[in-house]
Amino acid sequence: MRILVLGSGGREHAIVRKLAESRKAGEILASPGNGGTAGIAVNVPDLVIDDPRAVAAFAAENAVDLVVIGPEGPLVAGVADAIELLGIPVFGPIGMAAKLEGSKAFAKGLMRRHRIPTADSRCFNRGEQARQYLADRRLPIVVKADGLAAGKGVTIATTAEEAETAIEECFAGRFGAAGSNVVLEEVLTGPECSLLAFTDGETLLPMVPAQDHKRAFDGDIGPNTGGMGVYSPVPAVDASTQRAMVEMLRRTVDGLRAEGIRYRGVLYGGFMLTAEGPKVLEYNARFGDPETQVILPRMRTDLVDAMLAVAEGRLDEINLLWSDDAAVSVVLASGGYPGDYETGKVISGIPEAEALEGVTVYHAGTALREDGEVVTAGGRVLNVTALAPTLAEARARAYEGVSRISFDGMFFRSDIAVRAVGGEA
Repeated sequence: MRILVLGSGGREHAIVRKLAESRKAGEILASPGNGGTAGIAVNVPDLVIDDPRAVAAFAAENAVDLVVIGPEGPLVAGVADAIELLGIPVFGPIGMAAKLEGSKAFAKGLMRRHRIPTADSRCFNRGEQARQYLADRRLPIVVKADGLAAGKGVTIATTAEEAETAIEECFAGRFGAAGSNVVLEEVLTGPECSLLAFTDGETLLPMVPAQDHKRAFDGDIGPNTGGMGVYSPVPAVDASTQRAMVEMLRRTVDGLRAEGIRYRGVLYGGFMLTAEGPKVLEYNARFGDPETQVILPRMRTDLVDAMLAVAEGRLDEINLLWSDDAAVSVVLASGGYPGDYETGKVISGIPEAEALEGVTVYHAGTALREDGEVVTAGGRVLNVTALAPTLAEARARAYEGVSRISFDGMFFRSDIAVRAVGGEA
C-alpha cells in the first residue's frame, strides 16, 4: 500500500514509524514531514496540507491507497471530505465532525444535548454580553476563543481584570477568526487525563489512558505549552473511572450520529477527574501530541489494519491488543519555547539515545540539512520515549536517553511522571 501521512510533528513521526512496522505498508509519504520521517518515508514538503483540493489531487495523481490526517487544521478545513469523494480510504473525520475540536461552542452544545458531563459554560459573540455574564460569575473563570487558536486561546482568569482582558483580546482579533466567539467556562479541579478511541461512527474501541504535562517548567509552573511530557498507563485512572470516560466518548459518537454526523477517525477526550467523577474538558478530532508518542508504542495491533477498518466502517472486525509495558516520553524544547525561539541548531546524540534498550526518539520540530545534519526547526524538537515493565523503569530509561542528546538552548522538564512513580515534583 502507498500511504500518505499529513503533518510534521512528533505525532506524525510516531504514526509513520508504527505504520512502517506493518507488512501491508509499502511506500509511505509524509507531508511535509520532518528530519525523522525522512529516514523511513518520502517527505513531500511542498503540498499545502490544509487545502482539500490540493491534497485530493495529490492523492489521486500518486495512487495513494490510504490518507492519514495528523493535525487538526486539515480536518477542520474538510480535507477528509475531499478524499472521501474520490473513494480513497481516509483516516480522519469529515469537517462537520471535526467541529468537535474546531468549535468549543459546538462541542459544548453537543455535550449539553446528550448529557455528557462537562464544565458549565456560555458562548458569546459580543464583548458586552460576555462582560455582563462575567459580572455575575464566581472567579476564577476560563475564557476560551471558540475556534482553533494553536493552543493559545485559553486563559484561566483569577481576577475580573484578567478575564476582561482575555475577552477583549479575543474580540480584538488576537486569535483571528477563532476569537469571533468566546466561551466562558467554570474552572474544574482535579488531575487531568486523556483517553483516545478509534471509531468508525458505530463501533468505538478505546486506547490506553495517558497523562500529559502542559506547563513549561518543573512543578507545573510557567506558561502552558503543547505538552512537555507524557506517560501511560495512568495510576490515577482505575477501572471504574476508565469505564465512565469510555461511556462519555461513546455517547459523543452516538450523539453525533443521531444528529446526522458520522465520525470516523480518532476521538480524543481530555478529562478532568473531579470529585464528582470525570468530566470532559475538551475534544480533539485527531491523535494527541505528545500522547501518541506513548500510546502507539504500547499498541500491538497492526495500525494499518485499524486505520483501514475505521475508514471502511468495519471497526467491529478489529481486536485491539496492548502491551503491558509502561511508556514515558520527555519533550526536548528550544530555549524560549513557548515564546520566541531560534531554529537551525545542530542536534547531537540521537543515535546514542536510541541505542539504549527500549528508547525511541521521535522528531517533533526538526529538519534534515543537505549535509546530513539534523537541526532544530520548531519549539518542541524531540520526544524521547522509553518502554519498560514499570513506569519507574520507563522514566529512568527516558531520562537516560535525554542525557545523550544535546543542542544549543535545549531545555526539558525533569519531573515527567514523577508523581506517578511516587516521587515529589
